[in-house]
Formats: sequence, C-alpha cells, structure tokens
Amino acid sequence: MQTIIKKPLITEKATSASEKMNRFTFEVDRKANKIEIKNAVEKMYGVHVTDVRTSNYGGGKSSVKYTNKGIVEQKSKQWKKAVVTVADGETIDLFNNY
Repeated sequence: MQTIIKKPLITEKATSASEKMNRFTFEVDRKANKIEIKNAVEKMYGVHVTDVRTSNYGGGKSSVKYTNKGIVEQKSKQWKKAVVTVADGETIDLFNNY
C-alpha cells in the first residue's frame, strides 16, 4: 500500500493558517485524490476533516545548464500540496506525532 501523506509542511504561512483557521498543510502523493487524503488524515490523526484543497506544483522548466554537450534544460520536481481544514475545536499536533 502506498503512503498518501508524505510529510507535513511547516512554513510561516502554514503555521499561521493552522493557528487562525484550523488549516493544516501536507505534501501528499501526486496520484491521491481529495477523498483519499481526507480518509488518510482522519485515520492518522483522529480528527474530522471538513474540507480539502489540493495544488500541483513543478514539472516546468526550472534551470538551464551549460555543459560540454550543449545547453541542457532541467525540469523541477513535481509534487502535490493538500490544505486540510479540521472541524472546530479539534487540532493536529504536528510536532509530537512525527
């Protein structure tokens, strides 16, 4: 079985959203859909998820290298981000669960 949730994303923006609006951000598997993400978060953290938003990142041309074989374009890493909204009164403690 593949792992749907890869890791939580801890940034300033994600931390403020978790404190103010009960939204938690995770890096997830690119092939996972919203229902699978919701079930995985509910099973892993024992909370009720009310909303899931996803975004795909990467895959475009990111850098150009000049080598002895010519100009080489390199693609950026593809990944998917999920922003999960938890029900009021519930929270996820990301620092103790990992």
